[in-house]
Amino acid sequence: MFHNENYTKNVKLYYLTIFYILRLMNLDRLNAMLSAIDLINNEDPNQITFDNRSHPKEYIYGQQMTTMLDKHWPQANELLQIAVRAQHIKRWHLKRTEFDLGKKGYFKWRIALGKYHAELTEKLMQTHQYTSDESLTTAAIIRKEKLKSNNDSQTLEDVACLVFLQFYFDDFSRKHNEEKVIRVLQKTWGKMSEQGHDIALALDLPEHLSTLVAKALA
Repeated sequence: MFHNENYTKNVKLYYLTIFYILRLMNLDRLNAMLSAIDLINNEDPNQITFDNRSHPKEYIYGQQMTTMLDKHWPQANELLQIAVRAQHIKRWHLKRTEFDLGKKGYFKWRIALGKYHAELTEKLMQTHQYTSDESLTTAAIIRKEKLKSNNDSQTLEDVACLVFLQFYFDDFSRKHNEEKVIRVLQKTWGKMSEQGHDIALALDLPEHLSTLVAKALA
């Protein structure tokens, strides 16, 4: 009886050890992957002022995306964490000026960007111990496939919309007339989940931005 109890304890300890080793290995590859994304985004020639310092724009955007995800979706799976960080990976590679003017050209540019971000992330993951299936799944999240039925794709969209509202909405509102701003807000709202709506309404926005949101939702 005593022998059997010790044997059972040793087996449990063995499998628990294996579990933690695998967990650490996954954490190591995730950190390496996120660092690889950051390394690429640090090459962005476009600069943004953040905390009174100039930084590569897409590097800061990636950090803002991850911070927003960690705050509101702390249990996000590994592939979603990668997709969120890589949402704008090397975005400067495809310039808006390379596409036709107007809505048609704009949408072609956005579609091309989504495909580019997904393909680049997929290739990068395959050099960081991720399987083909894991890479393809992450690429699909970045392309926001099955937006309303895939929880990960929807969460990525929610995070992107929230980051826009928190960090980029003010600047956008100053560059465009109120009619366009309200129209964009309504489209943004339509892409978000109910959870995303609740988080957005709880954001601490300046009064003039809160007024615009209220008008858009009226």
